[in-house]
Amino acid sequence: MCQKWCYFVDLFGINQPFLPLGKEKFHKSQHWGYCNKIAMLVAEDKPGIGGEPLHGQKLQPKYSVFPRGVGSDAPSWVAFDKQVLSFDAYFDEEVPEKNQELYRIRHCKIYFYLEDDTIQVVEPQVKNSGIPQGTIVRRHRIPLPPPNEDQFYTVDYFNINTEVIFYARRYKIVDCDQFTKHFLRKLGVRLNPPAYHPEDPYTRDRQKIADSMKPLRPYERFDTLRQFLEYDGHVLRFYCMWDDTESTFGDPRELILHYFLADDTIEIKEVIPVNSGRDAVPLFLNRKKLPKYAPAGLYQPGAITDRTVLNVFGGLVGNKGRYILDNRKTGTVHQEFYKDSDLTIGAVINVWGRRVKICDCDEFTKEYYVTKYGIKDFTPIPFKAPPPPEIEKKFPPYTGFGSEEDSLCSCMSLLPQPPQKDFKKFMEKDRKGLESNLLRFLAKFITDNPIDKDRQFIISYFLSDDTISVFETPERNTGILGGKFLERSRIKKPGQELFKSEISDYFKAQDLFVGAKVCFHGHNFLLVDADEYAFNYMEKHADEFPMANISLILNKLKAIGEPSSREIKQIFAATDPQHTKVIEYNPFRNLMVNITGGKLSEHEIMTIGRYYSVQNEFEMDINFLLAVAQEQLKKNSFENFGQLSALIIDSFFFFLAGLRVDKTLFGDPDGKEQVDYKKFVNGLNWRENPVPTFQTIKVPIKYEDDWSGQPPSLPVKRIKYLPLIEDVFGTKE
Repeated sequence: MCQKWCYFVDLFGINQPFLPLGKEKFHKSQHWGYCNKIAMLVAEDKPGIGGEPLHGQKLQPKYSVFPRGVGSDAPSWVAFDKQVLSFDAYFDEEVPEKNQELYRIRHCKIYFYLEDDTIQVVEPQVKNSGIPQGTIVRRHRIPLPPPNEDQFYTVDYFNINTEVIFYARRYKIVDCDQFTKHFLRKLGVRLNPPAYHPEDPYTRDRQKIADSMKPLRPYERFDTLRQFLEYDGHVLRFYCMWDDTESTFGDPRELILHYFLADDTIEIKEVIPVNSGRDAVPLFLNRKKLPKYAPAGLYQPGAITDRTVLNVFGGLVGNKGRYILDNRKTGTVHQEFYKDSDLTIGAVINVWGRRVKICDCDEFTKEYYVTKYGIKDFTPIPFKAPPPPEIEKKFPPYTGFGSEEDSLCSCMSLLPQPPQKDFKKFMEKDRKGLESNLLRFLAKFITDNPIDKDRQFIISYFLSDDTISVFETPERNTGILGGKFLERSRIKKPGQELFKSEISDYFKAQDLFVGAKVCFHGHNFLLVDADEYAFNYMEKHADEFPMANISLILNKLKAIGEPSSREIKQIFAATDPQHTKVIEYNPFRNLMVNITGGKLSEHEIMTIGRYYSVQNEFEMDINFLLAVAQEQLKKNSFENFGQLSALIIDSFFFFLAGLRVDKTLFGDPDGKEQVDYKKFVNGLNWRENPVPTFQTIKVPIKYEDDWSGQPPSLPVKRIKYLPLIEDVFGTKE
């Protein structure tokens, strides 16, 4: 019971005036006694009533007590966190078992941690010492030597040129760092002068032996690894000129100088013009350090060496000599080499007797000199002669044999090559599935001949190679055979000279539109219509076809009708007396022609009509739909209609993905109720409810290959004119 009570009292730090961290064991001077059978503390430092010391009693501080105002009023472990006092010390150690040394001086560091008065002793490691070094005393609170082993070391026991004893080992403190000096002065400690720092005799003898073992030939080490690792791959480039006009048959020579920052070497290449008659040598100057030579001339071979060899005896002792290396480097020739600081724009360097002038440099070199030397002026010096005027190539006129491109290729090279075709355009604009990339127009002759007036032609323009073919639709009882009218080929525009040097201008896709007049080999055609694919393609690529660009057309219409916008609105309102907000296409077309005065082409008017047309809902016959569905189910040999209502076959809905099925097909006419799936499945049952086989399935005109030139089955019928007026003239009345 007494032991537990002692531990409890000690745990809460009773009779400890300053206990910032942890608990301490009771010292030997403290013991427990009994008074009236009550355990009580009996010791020299027993406090009085209320914990106050008795008269004449001095309590030994168990932790460092810092004066008020040093640091802060916070606890020590907060105010002095990570603050350590560092002292330089040494201790001597006897070596009785060796004759080479009687004692040894071991230098160490003493660290005093202010936060908890712990001490650590560390000895720096010495190479090849053979002694376990490092931490000698681990960090903890160290008690004072006897007879005060009940107390611990505090900051008051440390000063320069004093001794401390840690576990019977005496440490001599010789110096400390600046932080420690400043801290001790703030505490009011008078610092002693630094003490003598003795040297270990055995270590000194070992160092003499190591120095004596150095080779007699003092090889010098040139450390260039750092420069190589830092600047490897960094090369400065300068554009230079060597004026060799003073020599016979000399001329200015253009050079490129490379300065390698990794090893300060220089490499020079010569820029040899085409057809200059000079040999294409690899390098004008091989990569090496470029020396700065004095006017006296070049040095003889062997005059410049890294080491000098001396003959000590000469020929005095027989024919034998004594050769050693000159450590003092007497008679050494010091040679200077070009550095990066010598290479600036406008500077002249000596390249083995040739005066080379630096005229310009690249961007990396400019950035390097701005960063390192602060140079900002990089005005280049013109050194290149102005290029001779380029001789215009004149080709002979076309002879009439072969195509113009083929004849031109025979003039481009000594060995004629066939003309290159635009293969990329061919691959992009060639037919791909339903994308035919073929524009077809309906055309008529521009003539007064009554026989030729009614002849109709289909003009096909192939986007893959810009070729045109003309096909005449056959008409019965006309006396004219239809068929191929013009072979597929590129067609020249009329009015061009036949035999000329330039390539002729051919018809392009932008030249063909509804209302255009074209002349193919003397035949004048008027384009009166186009198929649906041509209209859709032009509107999809409106940036290439201005006649199908609705934005350009509206801007053009706005510029034409802006002065009389009020009258135009009244004309549109008069055309629609019933206020249906729509106009038939033919009156709309005549109205646009009158408003614009014929400044809009027929294709532009059709583009406006297509853009603002009333879209009719697509209607499909239910019998036609069931016939198509039953035909597909027959091909797939599907007969399990009992489970069709619960499981819909993916292939069937893949076929119906592009069709619109309303509730009115298999529900009530109003479409308010749900679809009768039972009726729908019975309609698909080709076994019990067969539908007569349909004859043909008409494909939409835009994907039809054999277009007869007839108007589309669903032409533009009605135009919504109010959105057109708002887009052109605004909503203002």
